[in-house]
Amino acid sequence: MLVLLDNGHGGLIDGEYQTPGKRKDWGNGNIIYEGEFNRAIVNGIIQELTLLKIPYVNIAPEYWDVRLETRMRRANIYAHRKCFYLSVHSNAGGGSGSEIFTSPGNTKSDQIATVFGETYQSEFPNRRLRTDFTDGDLDKERRFYVLTRTKMPAILTESFFMDNREEFDSVLMTSAGRAKIIKYHVDAIRRVKRELF
Repeated sequence: MLVLLDNGHGGLIDGEYQTPGKRKDWGNGNIIYEGEFNRAIVNGIIQELTLLKIPYVNIAPEYWDVRLETRMRRANIYAHRKCFYLSVHSNAGGGSGSEIFTSPGNTKSDQIATVFGETYQSEFPNRRLRTDFTDGDLDKERRFYVLTRTKMPAILTESFFMDNREEFDSVLMTSAGRAKIIKYHVDAIRRVKRELF
């Protein structure tokens, strides 16, 4: 099984953030750039997958904001392989907890999302998983470009809210919090490999 990893949005180049918006500045130097966070999580996942000898491809290693069309073209090169696409993000817009998205319809993506949701709940038993069970499973379904244009199962994770000060302080901007987010993703990948591929 091959894991296609996509750290959403751009990073920092010479101290300049590459994606308009997608940040939260709490003042006094307390700022999070979503693209930096996404890259930190994906890099941690890559380190663990390397140790576990689970093959992966980093779809967007560049620090500029790679176009969605380019991300999909790169991912779909591997559509002939046993693989799934994992897009990593952090949320904003008022709220708390984490979410897992798939495209509409009942597909293998939903099964993968369920594994990720259950693994998240094991790693963060006291944190909210924002769910939508109207179609019988926990994921939320949206027509996000990266979920509808992939030719393999695809999920998108949203880990906590940048504009929730408690989550910013205690999870998103701490080494321990980020390590737990990485662990939940890696544990879910291991379970997906074992149970679904």
